[in-house]
Amino acid sequence: MQKMLSIISNVLRGTASKNGARVVLSSRGYADFTQQATFDIKKCDVHKLEEGPPQEAVLTREEGLQYYRTMQMMRRMELKADQLYKQKIIRGFCHLYDGQEACAVGIEAGITLSDHLITAYRAHGYTLTRGGTVREILAELTGRRGGIAKGKGGSMHMYTKNFYGGNGIVGAQVPLGAGVALACKYLGKNELCVSLYGDGAANQGQIFETYNMAALWKLPCIFVCENNKYGMGTAVERAAASTDYYKRGDFIPGLRVDGMDVLCVREATKFAADYCRSGKGPILMELQTYRYHGHSMSDPGVSYRTREEIQEVRSKSDPISMLKDRMLQNNMASVEELKEIDVAVRKEIEDAAQFATTDPEPPLEELCNHVYSSEPPIDVRGTSPWSKLKSHS
Repeated sequence: MQKMLSIISNVLRGTASKNGARVVLSSRGYADFTQQATFDIKKCDVHKLEEGPPQEAVLTREEGLQYYRTMQMMRRMELKADQLYKQKIIRGFCHLYDGQEACAVGIEAGITLSDHLITAYRAHGYTLTRGGTVREILAELTGRRGGIAKGKGGSMHMYTKNFYGGNGIVGAQVPLGAGVALACKYLGKNELCVSLYGDGAANQGQIFETYNMAALWKLPCIFVCENNKYGMGTAVERAAASTDYYKRGDFIPGLRVDGMDVLCVREATKFAADYCRSGKGPILMELQTYRYHGHSMSDPGVSYRTREEIQEVRSKSDPISMLKDRMLQNNMASVEELKEIDVAVRKEIEDAAQFATTDPEPPLEELCNHVYSSEPPIDVRGTSPWSKLKSHS
């Protein structure tokens, strides 16, 4: 019996093949988890590039668990925001990110936290990956003092170190991102800026002006179009004469990437980052993705697409399910272990929601804080001559 177990253990220590993945099992024995596996990923379409990102991705068990947890946290956070909005605890604009989690997690895995990132108003996911906490994000959505922008920014205006929002004007963040990339180059730092926008913003004139300047000055900027198939309620085919958004840069090289696969996004981002850091200038990525909610909370999301379409994407291309299946089928995690992560995530979300609904709102005297960067504090004119407001940096 002992001899038989030894033979089985030796066999399992070698390289195995499962579902298109070459799996290297841990040397601790057949009962242990696989510590690393190589997966085949979808080939990227390329524009003005001789070759694109690799068609294989190496995933470690530690990375897989981290990506799974972050995407689940993002998903559950957005579902909680949906619930709080319907309870009228969150008010105003609110654009949810569920369905697109692989984009944020994959991009973050391909760059470093010393790099820079700017996005549009669908910003909750990036706030999380850039270092914000669920507690701070939900408290910001409810307008509380403990929010990531002190309760004064709301859904569209969240910031962390090297993350510049959260911008409410369609497409306006793209030239700002190029400006951040210019600063990286001017200061001689080996850093870059990821400048994100959606398919709806892709027709904005300012974006093409930015392409031109970025290419002229060879700025270290990755332009990312998150193509979720609909600009508000308009399908991309009805809004754009050409839906090849990765070719829109014309003279800027481009990639079209499966935005539902976190590994595909990660490898494409690494490729784009290496391109920028080598001094070749900007590059464009189109991430083909999908949002499960409507454009915003005022949009039910089913008047311009069918429930069957949404369900089909959920069943065939869900980014969390895809990663989960890969890990389970290749012995990189157990069902029980992933369930434990799910339970821990739900608890953190509930604790954060409790904080977001009980934390006090910012007091009136803090209304003008952080408007100006000044020492000592300066007076700010209020709505009447009797207002006594000051701006503290």
